[in-house]
Amino acid sequence: MSQPPSQPPPQGGFGAPQEPPQGTPQPPRTPPGQPPQPSQPPAGPPQTPPPAAPAYGYPQTPPESQAGYGYPQQPGQPPGPYGQQPPGPYGQPAPGPYGGQPPGPYGQPAPGPYGQQPQPGYGYPQQQYPGAPVPGGPGSGGGGFLRGRTGIVVAAALAVALAAGAGVWFVVGGGDDEEKKPVAEAGSDPKAPSESPTVDEGDGAGDGREVDDDLNAGRKEGEAKVAWLQKNDVDVPRNGASVHGPWFAGGLVAKAMYRGVSAYSVTDGKQKWSLELPADVCATPESATSDGKIVIGVKDGTTDRANCSVLQMIDLTTGKTGWKKTVKKNGTWDLMSDIGLAISGDTVTVGRTSNSNAYRVSDGKELFGNPSGNCKPFAFAGGAKLIAATSCRTDDVKNPQHQIQEIDPATGKARWTYQPKRGWEVDKVYSVEPLVVSFNHEEKKQWAIVALTDAGKLRSQITPAEGDTLTADCGRGFSVFGKDIEGCSGVAADADTFYIATKDDGSGTARTNKVIAFGLDTGKPTWEAPAPEGRVLRPLRMEGDDLVLYMRPRYDASGAIVTLPPTGGTPKTLLQHPESVARIENGFFSARIAYEDGRSFVFSERVSAGNDKEELEQTTLLVYSK
Repeated sequence: MSQPPSQPPPQGGFGAPQEPPQGTPQPPRTPPGQPPQPSQPPAGPPQTPPPAAPAYGYPQTPPESQAGYGYPQQPGQPPGPYGQQPPGPYGQPAPGPYGGQPPGPYGQPAPGPYGQQPQPGYGYPQQQYPGAPVPGGPGSGGGGFLRGRTGIVVAAALAVALAAGAGVWFVVGGGDDEEKKPVAEAGSDPKAPSESPTVDEGDGAGDGREVDDDLNAGRKEGEAKVAWLQKNDVDVPRNGASVHGPWFAGGLVAKAMYRGVSAYSVTDGKQKWSLELPADVCATPESATSDGKIVIGVKDGTTDRANCSVLQMIDLTTGKTGWKKTVKKNGTWDLMSDIGLAISGDTVTVGRTSNSNAYRVSDGKELFGNPSGNCKPFAFAGGAKLIAATSCRTDDVKNPQHQIQEIDPATGKARWTYQPKRGWEVDKVYSVEPLVVSFNHEEKKQWAIVALTDAGKLRSQITPAEGDTLTADCGRGFSVFGKDIEGCSGVAADADTFYIATKDDGSGTARTNKVIAFGLDTGKPTWEAPAPEGRVLRPLRMEGDDLVLYMRPRYDASGAIVTLPPTGGTPKTLLQHPESVARIENGFFSARIAYEDGRSFVFSERVSAGNDKEELEQTTLLVYSK
């Protein structure tokens, strides 16, 4: 589908990020509904490097007239997406120009997959995964599916396409070969997701688990040992399946994929339970409750037209299911987008375009739904606080009005509201406490990171030095129209500092980068730590005062967990992964890294292969310990 005619960017105006020097990268633009592309092949032997080209998910060079991606403003020009706080009662959104107009899906932009696109994890190979849909040509580029068009006509066409069973809108989870569909258990009907899921508590054998002495045979002094690895044991559709998680609870690590959820002992990898579901897992939150409960989204059927609308609560410590309910449809156009889930305290929120709901995790009671008024939350970030991204109805779909709010998890009422300049859209929440948010401006092709105070006031805008291009790994699958604002890796924050990596520099014989610390009160860099020569660093989390990072493997060296003190300096190795498994670690199709209780976990983010044999040979989880 062709893009709307480009419009000249608005001139001047307080709060508009300014144009950077020539050649500044910009966020990528990928067709909606397309799977994340690979970023780079597993590192191989040094060769004469080709002309540098950024990996998928990284900014790409725009025309000279386009503003940059994470670059500082030019001298003498106003910084960032700053805007005035909305008028009216404390914590309430500002009414828009159509305050008395009934809410609906038109008059505001679809907060869909335009903006910052999915970015791959570590070790993503260059080739497309087998069976993946073929990317569209230049005319199929992204940029807001409903933007610049008459909404009624486009939505009506979409409804007709969906009613006709066109699978093009929902590429993952449909169109599987008959021989690949799971066989239903006696007395079950895979088309009836209202039936209770079944739980296999396991026999302790840990299907797919391997503890191979050979993996540790060549272990050198000072290297970690391979605690266990897990190979895929799920027959997935021909387009593959995304892996959701991980979640840690009660000495277990759990993950979800395709039509099941399973948990393993963190010490030896033995499977403790496995939960079979009647349809595809389609949405998951980043975190569980403090007592190990989680709510996931499951499709309401197994056809291409199935909606992501069934909520299922699961106790991760036992694998037992709790309440289950279908999200209430609020209007004709509701549930046309994928949903996003977030958990804060005992509340799980369900966000999607133009609508939202919240339920109590413990018993499923609905706590609140869409607020009245002109502004509607469409996505949430959970954890220590509940943060909402809100869109307000405007008369100009190319100049949207977004807001960031802290929400009371029990009542849904806004504790405060921060309103950026018109045109700036909420992109990702990098940290909830302290609050660090990225915004993008679709029309101007600009991007900015902002820190807010606990009261929702502007604290600073992150301003890198000229030539530094910042990047985060936010590729947790893809969606149609819907938007997740939590779940980025490659970033971390403490009370006073925000840590983020730069884009990989591939101009030499091996990729490398650096990590930069920014003061949250000033937005300016306080120090930078270059990765060791030929290596790439990504922040993971804070542990005490130290920053924990993952040093990616390459063809001749394994990965490692390293730390940096709050003052910067040289990375100190915390857990050196053994060289004997560098090939396995470097060969992950796409990986997400976690460091918990002295163990490092390398998770595959997607399983896909050309045939069943290759599919069942894929390593999906690799665990190291001291």
